Amino acid sequence: MQLFFSENIESNICTLSEEESRHCIKVLRMREGDELFLTDGQGTLCRCQIIDANPKSCVVEIVELNENYGHRPYRLHLAVAPTKNTARLEWLVEKAVEIGIDEITPIICDHSERCVLKKERLDKIAVSAVKQSLKAYLPEISEPTAVKELIDRPFDGQKFIAYCDGEHRTPLRDAYRPGSNALILIGPEGDFSSNEVSAAIAAGFIPVTLGNCRLRTETAALAATAFFNLSN
Repeated sequence: MQLFFSENIESNICTLSEEESRHCIKVLRMREGDELFLTDGQGTLCRCQIIDANPKSCVVEIVELNENYGHRPYRLHLAVAPTKNTARLEWLVEKAVEIGIDEITPIICDHSERCVLKKERLDKIAVSAVKQSLKAYLPEISEPTAVKELIDRPFDGQKFIAYCDGEHRTPLRDAYRPGSNALILIGPEGDFSSNEVSAAIAAGFIPVTLGNCRLRTETAALAATAFFNLSN
């Protein structure tokens, strides 16, 4: 199954982007009559047939269309502080999308060591991971947001903040109710500040722990992503 991405699927005839066309025709050496699958990242999955194998603008005809392909009855929002090493954040985005995520928001915290990101780069990684894992939903990669701003936003579901220091934390496995929407905050290398933790708890976030080991930011974020998916 070869999956390609197109933002607009509005008729039974679609033209792939130049990048997708080149990959399809030049790299995979697909030809007229070959079948491929196409998604718009909004839950639509189409089985298509190539009718014009142009390496710059490959044209396909939709043979079968499935809506809400792979839809999940819960929403998972990961808010994570960008790592100092951007490659670690990019790795996290790739793996979180492959496992299953709905939204990723980079959060800027008191102890953050990186506040500037190349969002376009993360968007491309997310698209690639969607195709790799054969998904029809493209997660939203939000703009970097101050954690205090995100804490004050309404969220319909359970809210968690995971951090290292503190006695009154509940294991995430005991705090989460399967089937519920979830928003979890994962802090930077220097962890959340005490003021951020207090503000989150006051806003209804449940303080949780992911275990006895101290994890890197990207490891903790991926562990939480895997936990929510396995729980559901």
